Amino acid sequence: MEDQTLTETKKKLLDATERLIYAGGICATGMDLIVKSSGVARKTIYRYFRTKDELVAEALRKRDERWMNWFMTECEKGGTPVDKLLGTFDALEQWFFSSDFRGCAFINAAGEIGDANDPIRAVAKEHKVKLRNYLLHLTKEYGADDPEALASEFLILIDGAITVALVMNDKEAARKAQHLARKLLKS
Repeated sequence: MEDQTLTETKKKLLDATERLIYAGGICATGMDLIVKSSGVARKTIYRYFRTKDELVAEALRKRDERWMNWFMTECEKGGTPVDKLLGTFDALEQWFFSSDFRGCAFINAAGEIGDANDPIRAVAKEHKVKLRNYLLHLTKEYGADDPEALASEFLILIDGAITVALVMNDKEAARKAQHLARKLLKS
């Protein structure tokens, strides 16, 4: 029973941390706010994580796993390889119109952390590598002449659409990026 309580406590802590940093940023989220929002005592937090950076990095890993699962599930709804590739933008559009859209948590985190060797930046990079690898899987399935290049171009379109949707409040950014993607796919 003790292990389950620890697991539940850690889950509450990670959920609260993820929610707070996504809504307000890493620097604006202090430990006092994390303690208050999670209901987990500061002493208990430091039993799990030596530093706030370790806590934030773990919360981002959790978000990466959930977001990637959601994204891949949405894309795989497409029947053909072209539908799956273009479906990446349908998934983004759905996300952009959600009430809690605040851009890419990983781009946001990387923008806040100056040190490229910081564990938070490492998690952000890991997320983008996973996303690119998934896109590479889709471009290979599509039969692209140069699947590596096409996957990189799709990653740029995706991250560009996310950034434009957030910064410009342009909820149609996914449709615009999909239009460009159609040109890349010649479909």
